[in-house]
Formats: sequence, C-alpha cells, structure tokens
Amino acid sequence: MPVPLRGTFDYQHPDILAPGVRVRVPFGARALTGLVVEAPVEPPAGLVLRAITAVVDKEPLLSLEQLDLLRFVADYYHHPLGEVLFGALPAGLKKGQLPHWPKAYRLTEKGLAQETGTFGRAQRLRSFWERLKEAQILSDTDVKMLGRGTKALLKTLLAQGLAEECSPVPCQATPFDPVILRMDQHAAYEAVQAMLGQFQPFLLFGVTGSGKTEVYLQLIADLLARQQQVLVLVPEIGLTPQLVARFQARLGVTIGVLHSGCSEGERVRVWSQAAAGHIGVVVGTRSAVFVPLKNPGLIVVDEEHDGSFKQQDGFRYHARDIAVLRAQKAGIPIVLGSATPSLETYRHAIEGRYDLLRLPQRGPDRALPRMRIVDLGREGVQGGLTASLFQAVRDRLSRREQVLLFLNRRGYAPVLLCPECRWHAPCDRCDARLTVHLAKHVLRCHHCGHERPLPSMCPQCQHPRLLRVGEGTQRIEEALRHRLPEARIARIDRDTVTSRLAFEKLLHQVRSHEIDVLVGTQMLAKGHDFPELTLVGVINADQGLHGTDFRADELLFAQMVQVAGRAGRAGKPGEVIIQTYHPDHRLWDPLARLDYEAFAKLALQDRKDTGFPPYSHCALLRAEALKPDLPGRFLEAAKGLGQGSPHILLGSVLPATLSRRAGYYRAQLLATSLKRSALQSWLTTWLERLATIPASGVRWSIDVDPHSLF
Repeated sequence: MPVPLRGTFDYQHPDILAPGVRVRVPFGARALTGLVVEAPVEPPAGLVLRAITAVVDKEPLLSLEQLDLLRFVADYYHHPLGEVLFGALPAGLKKGQLPHWPKAYRLTEKGLAQETGTFGRAQRLRSFWERLKEAQILSDTDVKMLGRGTKALLKTLLAQGLAEECSPVPCQATPFDPVILRMDQHAAYEAVQAMLGQFQPFLLFGVTGSGKTEVYLQLIADLLARQQQVLVLVPEIGLTPQLVARFQARLGVTIGVLHSGCSEGERVRVWSQAAAGHIGVVVGTRSAVFVPLKNPGLIVVDEEHDGSFKQQDGFRYHARDIAVLRAQKAGIPIVLGSATPSLETYRHAIEGRYDLLRLPQRGPDRALPRMRIVDLGREGVQGGLTASLFQAVRDRLSRREQVLLFLNRRGYAPVLLCPECRWHAPCDRCDARLTVHLAKHVLRCHHCGHERPLPSMCPQCQHPRLLRVGEGTQRIEEALRHRLPEARIARIDRDTVTSRLAFEKLLHQVRSHEIDVLVGTQMLAKGHDFPELTLVGVINADQGLHGTDFRADELLFAQMVQVAGRAGRAGKPGEVIIQTYHPDHRLWDPLARLDYEAFAKLALQDRKDTGFPPYSHCALLRAEALKPDLPGRFLEAAKGLGQGSPHILLGSVLPATLSRRAGYYRAQLLATSLKRSALQSWLTTWLERLATIPASGVRWSIDVDPHSLF
C-alpha cells in the first residue's frame, strides 16, 4: 500500500492475481490503490480478510525482476515497501491511470491484396493505405505525425479488415558516420563494447571537455543496432534538453525524457513505451533509475559524483547506487562518467572493483584553462571583484569574448545588518538569516522560503540606515552594471530563472552571444558548452572551504573543477581566477593544476584517518519536533536501545547544522560501522525497537548512506 507503514497487507479475491498488478481495496475508512506483491497467500485459520474491490490491470505493471529489485532496495534503505514500490511509478500510475502501451498497425493479407482502384474517390484513404503498405508497420505515434484525420482513416481500414494491430517494431538508430575518436576515447569505447552482455562497472574518468558524451553516443548506437535499450541518468533538468537534442540529432531516434518538469501524461507515456521496448534511449534525472526496460543493454550515469542523485527526503535513495545494482541484476555494463568522481567510486576504481577508463585530455584546440589563485586579503575589492579579476573581465570583453562570474549565493546580500545595535534579519522559523532580494523588495529565507517585506529602518532600535553586508548574485550584477555600463549582463539563478523555458531562452542568448557577462550560481557550473566563454571568475571560493560536513572539501573541489570547465572549450585559451582569503589552503595546489587524483589521495587519507566513508558505512537517524527538547530526548532513548553491538559506533546526539528549520527543532544521531552487512543487520533490529519509544510530537527518519550530515 502507498502508506508510510512497514509490512504488507492481506486481502481476498476469488482469482489468483499475478504479482505486479494494481488493485483497489478498502483501507481503513478509505479506498486506495494497492499493488499485489505475493499470491496466493494462505491466511491463518479463522481470519476473515477484506475483499479486493477491483482489479486495475490485466497484465502486471511491474515484472518479477522489478519487484525483486525494489524489495531489495526497500530492505537496504529500511523504507516501507509500499512507498518504495509506488515511488518507482509515475504519478499518473500511482493514481490508478492505465499505462499507455504503444500500438502499431500493418495491412492484413486482404489489405495487401487490395487494388488501388478499389478506393474510388477516397483519395486520402488510398494515400494512407499506400503509406502503410510502403512502411509495412506504423506505430500510433507515426500515425499521429501523418497529420489530422489519419486516425479516422486508420479506423476505416481496421473496420474493413484491411489493417490490423500488431507489435511495435523495436527502436533502432539511424546509421551515422561516427566522429573519429581519439586514442583514449577509442580505448574506453572498446573496453565497454567488449563487455556488452555482462555486468561490469566502469568509471569513465575524463577532464571537462574530454569527449565523454561522444563515447556514450557510439556505445548507444551499438546497443540500438542490437535492438537493446539504454538508460542515461543526468543530475539536473537543465542539462536534459541539450543532451537530448544532441542524442536525437546523432542517433535519429525519439528519446524518452523523464524528469520533474515533464507532464504527468508524458511521464506515463515514456514509462509505458520503455517497458514495452518501443523507446530505445531514456534520458532522465534521479527517479528515472526506476523506469522499466524490456531489453536493457547499458546504463550510463553522467556526472556520477553529483549530490542531486541522492534523494534528501522521504524515500532517501541514491540513484547511482541503485543503477549499479540494477546493472548487476540485469547482467549489463554500467558507465559512471565524471571529471571529479565521488571518492566512493574512485576508490572502487583504483582498487579494481570498477574498471578505470581515463580521458586525460580535451579535444583538438581545447586546452585546459589556466588557473590563478588571488588573495582577497591583499587586493582591494570593489563590487565583489579584485582589481586582477576586474582587469581580466575588461580584457576579455575587449576581445569580444564572454565571461562567467560564479558565486554560490543568490540574492542581494546574505546579511541585513544594523550598524547601531548589530541587529540582523533572522528567519522566525529557522536558525538562519534572511537574504535581501531587491527585485521583489523582500527578505527571504533560502531554507524554508519564508518572506517578509524589506524594512526601511532597524525594527529593534529604529536606526534609519541598514547595511547590506556580503555579496550575492544580485549585488554583483548591480555593481557590474555601474562599472561596465556598455556590457550586456545577465544574472542566472533561481530568482531570474523561474521555468525550464526561461532557462533554455537564456542559454540560447548566451550561445548566440547576446550576453557578454554571466553572473550565476551553480545552475551554470556543469554541463553547458559556451564556445565564446573564455574567463571564469569565482567571486569567493571560501564559502565551502570550512564546511562542517565531512564531504565539504570534496564538494568544493568538484564544484570548482566543473565551473572551471566552462572556460576555453572552443579553441580560445581559457582562464579561471579564484578569489580566496585563504590562498595557502592545501586544496588550491591540486586545483591550480586541475589534478583530481592528487586531491583524491589527500582526501582519501583524511577519510581513512577519521573513519568516514568510503572507509566506513553510515546511517543517520534524524528527529524533529515543534518543541525544542523532544528530538534530543527521542534520540537519547534511541541511542540507549542501540547499544551493545561490537561492530557499531554510535555518536553523540547533536543538533542538526541548521538546528531549526520551518519551525521544527532538529537533531540527529550517527551510527557507523566498518562492515556494511553488520550495519544492515543491526539497523533491522534497532528500527524494530524504535517503534517502542513514545514519540508523540516527534517526526523521525533513517538515512542510510547519507550524502551529507547537515
């Protein structure tokens, strides 16, 4: 059942129903759609079961293989099976809609023997008959694309016995002349190609701009020629349109797209046609990892290190890890691509569990950018830019080249401060400060979304002038417009980009050189190819330098490499200037050389010394409540119930990094083990015990393999 309750529920039905079909059942006082996972089941003697009221599906919606995978996932993440099963379905199917199974049509023997002249004056019907005869098989999508009225013509042929429904033809790529691969690309392609048909994980470790996508394309073309399917996972919706356009242009096939921006009907259609084998390539974000494939041949996870592959609430799964498990169960290879692999994946590769495929160079005329570290403490700063960075911006603009100024903070300023009493604008619902957004003249919390009007004076001492301290994208944009009035400047963050279409329009303006200077957040840090962009300036890199999370250095290094990769991708030399108050920090030396492996060596040693992943396995118990003492009391009781295992280390009960969010006080407890199996076994017993703790007013959740400890 799609409810947050562990376990399954028994009902009766006169027929034996196949696992994987949906049914309508009474559940308490409600009627809900459930999913059969096992049948038949013998109930205990004397037990009277409620009856299933309706069977939704004639055929199973989920195969036995899919059910097996999702059961394993539910057990591993210790999440209710019902929520996992329904979480793997598009929203429309959760609500009881029927799948859009693809249909196709062909002429019957009678239709093939038909003479042209027998159609008389029905010229459109004759033309449609000729088109069907020529194509041999037309899918329902093909019929729609032939224009208005063709569905009526098809119905006529079906009614006259001249046409019949048949199975769709599997999707195949249009033959194309492949791009000639460099030696390193060709070696990577051949290594994966040799393992088609069997499970093998690969790390395609290539610098930004090294041509990882071209390797994917040629592998996908091979799989389509075999009438097999490929699943490609990407981290962001913003990366999907350009990747899909490139795939369609090269492969000549319709690409199935799945992400939160798709309509409900479109997601059901793509899900159904992929399950039927009619779509050869599915490109999607995190949740697409669950899309069924009739004949899978390869899975690709692009930018595998990206944190957005981890679901941070509800069913807290990691799409990359499920993709690896899915490839293993299907007996197919999986390619994980990244310029800055996660330390977990990189360790697997250097220790031989994954095959390591290196792409150490960019394509022709695509040299890596030159890196410069600028000391903010020594150089004067005006409008967020040092003299060095501002001069570099002017030089690039004089050459008609483009500039990206990167700041990992949107809005106008992080703090609104009273110079008299030192009041700052706090969020009433979070332990966070409100950010100034001048365009709407409001203060906004970036954690819970709470807004209030921008005050004209200090609400505490009535001082008439409030200071805006710190730099946000809006403030940088304002300063640049004042200093560079002739430049065409665009700000790209979640305030200016309110829809996917707006984002695509801005990207088009950048590529057509209608914009000279981009001021943006991490929305621009990865995946985008701007040929005329030659300078990247990082306004203040220190925001992630001293984070409390154990992944802080790893995330910052990956982000800096990704944003640096936007510079110099089309033959013009690129440059990256990083402004920092800590120029001697050890992170900058490998970054200045764009040497990920040197960084990874340091970071892995740190993780080993401190006992954090990938040298241990973790689960984080989170609790929150409206009263400040309740989360800590619940977690202390939970800690007491978890003591006694020699393989488990339980930490202290601590407030979350953001200890109050949206009105809820938050705390957490970390459990660590050197053995994954020991942690899993202990969690099963521990979570059963947690159900005995009185927890009125407390919401709690378990996060296995947490991506962050916020």
